[in-house]
Amino acid sequence: ISLLYTIKFEPNEPMNRLYDTVEPTVIDEELLKQCIEEQGPANEAGRIAKKEGLDFSEVESLRLDFKNILKIDNVWFFTNLVKLNLDNNIIEKIQNLDSLIHLEWLDLSFNNIEKIEGLDKLVKLKDLTLYNNQITVLENMDKLVNLHVFSIGNNNLSQIDNVVYLRKFKELQCLNVAGNPFAQGGYKSYVVAHLPAITYLDFRLVSNQMREEAIAQFQDAIDVIEHNERDEQKKTEQEKARLVQEKQLREAFVDGFINGQLFDDLFLEDADGPKLNQLPQMVESFDLYKSKFCKICDELIAFALKESESRDLEKSLFNSAVNKAKDADKAQGVNLINDFLAYKKKVLTEMSQISDARVIDQKISELQEELNTVWDTLMGYELQLAEQLEEVNKDFERTISDMSGTFTETVQNYFTQCRELELMHHDKLTETALLIMEKVVKNELEEELPEDLRLLFVDKDTITNAVNTSHDLHNQRIDNKEDEIITRVANTKESYNARIQEGEVQRNRHRVAEINHFLENIRDELEQYENLDR
Repeated sequence: ISLLYTIKFEPNEPMNRLYDTVEPTVIDEELLKQCIEEQGPANEAGRIAKKEGLDFSEVESLRLDFKNILKIDNVWFFTNLVKLNLDNNIIEKIQNLDSLIHLEWLDLSFNNIEKIEGLDKLVKLKDLTLYNNQITVLENMDKLVNLHVFSIGNNNLSQIDNVVYLRKFKELQCLNVAGNPFAQGGYKSYVVAHLPAITYLDFRLVSNQMREEAIAQFQDAIDVIEHNERDEQKKTEQEKARLVQEKQLREAFVDGFINGQLFDDLFLEDADGPKLNQLPQMVESFDLYKSKFCKICDELIAFALKESESRDLEKSLFNSAVNKAKDADKAQGVNLINDFLAYKKKVLTEMSQISDARVIDQKISELQEELNTVWDTLMGYELQLAEQLEEVNKDFERTISDMSGTFTETVQNYFTQCRELELMHHDKLTETALLIMEKVVKNELEEELPEDLRLLFVDKDTITNAVNTSHDLHNQRIDNKEDEIITRVANTKESYNARIQEGEVQRNRHRVAEINHFLENIRDELEQYENLDR
């Protein structure tokens, strides 16, 4: 384990040691090429690599240590980088690493870093070294779920409870915290007790006896932490379930229906309706109205989710059929090309033993004719596949169109039921309101109306307008939601079909270009043989 950490300077050496002596270095293309050449293959292999050019995207390991670098920059070209050394520089901030998504090993030790940040995209990181910096808090590492080794020694961590943050890293086995202000006295027992998965602490193996004694010492505190973690985990799972449900409802076009949400939305802009529905004579009727309305919405949700599953199944069957056709086409194309390449190799081998120029020209001519035949056959395969996929796509479009039509009609039926319920409730509310109005006029009302309701019962026109306005607002909400769903269904269908068509066009163009590129390469090769012969 001690080999995982290399101490390059004395711990007490000032972090700004290089500012006063050397100009800070910029990570530019020249520096990167120099480092790659120094670390790359030597001798003939290195010379060839240098001649052919350096492809940064192919580099898997890069050392930029001891370069007096102040800022991390220009490393986004290294998209396949696995190991990066940036230790022993004067870096002040962790930044510009987002493109290094394959990075597993990162050394930023012996720099001037004050804050852990800029690591969210490095989800494959297993080994992180931040030894000998100026960090005061453990934070912003939540995405590093694969972290195995973490060195944070010789920093400015003063609070020992910082290590509790590391409990979330279930794969963490090796930890170095020595040299921090909190790392005094019995700190090791605290760390081991709160991080039970740790195998090595400060370069030493954690014994079973030490672990057991540490856990016993801090058992009460650990019980509280574990209780809080279980509560947090429960909340996290509930939130995940909620997001999954939201996604399902959204894809089924019925988001905004769950738990009576549509019914509640009817009254968002209705100022008088809720007041009128609280009339003693309307409470029971209103509750019944809400119950039936929400039941219709629940039935619509169940139907929509079932239809969504049917559409997903149809899409899966479609994609399976398309992929099967593509795989079959690819297989016969590969077989044809392999047969041709074997034939070409055989002919070229024969040509190497022939000195007669006319015979060689004849052999090359035969190869060219065979190449043309291969090209014709490959183009024939592609034409056949394109026609086959076109037919499959049309069948799928018809199926999805029929499913969308059936879904839309059923949705409209559900909304018709909602409007009928609203009308029935409106009639009941109108009847009740007019009866109360009549009693108010005759001064026969037994109960005293609240102030906000009395203002509605000043005359028949006022109360009638309030009831009708409430009804109109409800119908408008219902109509808008229906139109929204129908529009989304149509747009989703058209968008999906358009993506399929565009994808097929791009596939066809790419395949034709691929065939032509193969033909041109072989022709160039044959022309070279002709020129050699001459």
